Amino acid sequence: MKKILLLIFAAGLVSFAEAQVQFGIKGGINLANLNLSNTGLASYYKSITEFNAGLLVSIPLNKIFYVQPEIIYSEQGSVVPETSNVKFEVNTQYINVPVLFKYLHKSGLFAETGPQVGFLTAADVTYATKYSIKSSSEPVDFSWAFGAGYKLPCMNLGVDARYNLGLTTMDKSTSSGTVKNSVFQIDLFYQFGTL
Repeated sequence: MKKILLLIFAAGLVSFAEAQVQFGIKGGINLANLNLSNTGLASYYKSITEFNAGLLVSIPLNKIFYVQPEIIYSEQGSVVPETSNVKFEVNTQYINVPVLFKYLHKSGLFAETGPQVGFLTAADVTYATKYSIKSSSEPVDFSWAFGAGYKLPCMNLGVDARYNLGLTTMDKSTSSGTVKNSVFQIDLFYQFGTL
């Protein structure tokens, strides 16, 4: 029995080694906002343009399905346009770790979805002066990612568009409403040769 289990384990290792795992880099822009509910302030907040960059690993399950974990530095937040010549702006920085399930068509088009966990590294509010709100913000942010894109069939270069729907209330001090991240991303990516 032990020999059979050892053979199955060895066969799994060989299959994984032949799976052509690819590493890659990516970067692009974020159109970020905060979704506020039951606060009476939702209409004032507008999206802010920031950036993201990071690394990815593409692990094939078969010829069309992949698992793609990533680690992404992401700047997010929101802005309230100027009133009385003073702008109110929320800026947050996360290390996001999405794990995506991906379908890749032979044409190069793909769709992806999966959970994402974000680790807050900084949170600031600027209103005349800048001050930190990290201590009153949730340190971990859970969200769900939905995306689609195109990978050039003859190259390892591609583009993807993704929406990250925040599931965690960002502000720990809010008792009567919720403040959740809402981020639309457009990225270019490049995948290196197989492992």
